[in-house]
Amino acid sequence: MTKEEIRELEEKIIGVLKNIFDPEIPVNIYDLGLIYEINISETGHVKVLMTLTSPNCPVAESMPAQVKEEVSYLNGVTESEVEITFEPPWDQDMITEEAKLELGLL
Repeated sequence: MTKEEIRELEEKIIGVLKNIFDPEIPVNIYDLGLIYEINISETGHVKVLMTLTSPNCPVAESMPAQVKEEVSYLNGVTESEVEITFEPPWDQDMITEEAKLELGLL
């Protein structure tokens, strides 16, 4: 996979992530700042490093599984993996400006 193909695939992955919503906050997980990294290898292996709004999040098991599954459906993805981290812990400063406007935080 070329650098251009990797960049295009990353854009598609972001598009998929923008269609997954946190059930407690009406904003997608990408704009909410829950996605820390998207790594794509030349062979199409995708690793998403993400967090949750809290360690006790009610979707702690289902949301990472949904991310993994949705990403794996994209053409060019040979394998998908999701790692959850709580370092650094999520806070409202990680929300995009657009999402803050939606939530009335600005």
